[in-house]
Amino acid sequence: MASPSFPGSYYAATAHPAPVRPRLAGTEECDVCVVGAGIAGCSAALHLAERGYRVVLLEEHRVGWGASGRSGAQAIYGVAAGQEKIERLIGPERARIVWDVSVEGLALMRELIARHRIDCDWVDGQMLVALKPRQDAELRAEIEQLRERYGYDSPRYMSRDEVCSVLATERYISALYDPNGGHLHPLNYTLGLAAAAERAGARIFEGTRALRYSRGTQIRVQTAQGQVRCRYLALCGNVYLGDMAPALRKKIMAVGTYIVATEPLGAERAAELIRNNAAVADTNWVIDYFRRSADHRLLFGGRVSYSGLCSFDAVGPTRARMIRVFPQLKDVRIDYSWGGYVDITMNRAPHFGRLEPDVYFLQGFSGHGIALTGVAGKLIAEAIAGTAERFDVFAAIPHQDFPGGALLRRPALVLAMFYYRLRDLL
Repeated sequence: MASPSFPGSYYAATAHPAPVRPRLAGTEECDVCVVGAGIAGCSAALHLAERGYRVVLLEEHRVGWGASGRSGAQAIYGVAAGQEKIERLIGPERARIVWDVSVEGLALMRELIARHRIDCDWVDGQMLVALKPRQDAELRAEIEQLRERYGYDSPRYMSRDEVCSVLATERYISALYDPNGGHLHPLNYTLGLAAAAERAGARIFEGTRALRYSRGTQIRVQTAQGQVRCRYLALCGNVYLGDMAPALRKKIMAVGTYIVATEPLGAERAAELIRNNAAVADTNWVIDYFRRSADHRLLFGGRVSYSGLCSFDAVGPTRARMIRVFPQLKDVRIDYSWGGYVDITMNRAPHFGRLEPDVYFLQGFSGHGIALTGVAGKLIAEAIAGTAERFDVFAAIPHQDFPGGALLRRPALVLAMFYYRLRDLL
């Protein structure tokens, strides 16, 4: 049987060499079995192994194969739902804990990169940019709320003149700049976490899909050619879990996203586009986001697909969005075009919890996963080790099933998203 491979992308083409881990065959014994080797699963495995737990990590494809290794790679504070919604859902005191964990996620990324010497092109700085007066007012209000309610003084407001001095486009009228955010090469970061987990004692198996689990005196995780016997199970596969955990499928929806990478522009031309080298995202519902790569390309993401029918190598529509922001790039070749699925929840809040007392799960990062997934893996390790207070705050966030059942949930979502697409135009 051939070894599993990465989907084609700029990240896969520029990834550091990584070993192809073996498929699981036979029976493995451990304390914790983690399913899914994205950032969340690798972080959980690392933090558990550092605590002395025997860990087996199962990945159907390759480490970083899913959203963790294909994303826009912008590290952002908070959660996708926004703090006001989190306060309504679980109250201000627990919402403050959610906020603090999200900011810890940014610090944890830097700490893990430094401590484990992960070469992943980390760059400080992230901008949220406004296109219209309504969005400008929202950015100003957010900066004020972050300072007054959460004591987060890092972000600052950028006027139109300052934005135009930093970005080579007339499209945006203001921005929130957060030097505490940033961007990186997400696949190399994930591969670095996996290597760190292995050095700490975790065992990783690739090309090994977890099919189901059952209970006896131990939890048994069944694979095609073997099984894992464990005391605890951590499900970190998000939209790729499938029938492994049917109850979780109702709470998330797989949404297709698209990214292109230009040909190398040269250091001078690339620097002219984004002079502070920040990651940039607008505040529309269907967002455009972009950043420079370490080898002087522009990486540009935009568009989403809620239909479940995705062709991720369609260059035209995403390139058109890029040209709308940077018309001076109309003569530039696109070298890579790719995409993948992110998991969203109905309320856009992260969905953490337990299916059983010893079966944990993480999902529903809704586009805010680069920083939040890493600290979420740490929370699972804390909870398994007996300190579950922070994990349980996230588990208290209520979540609804997507309406419409198996047949109608996607058409219902497509109809709902039409409203938000119209709102972007207003």
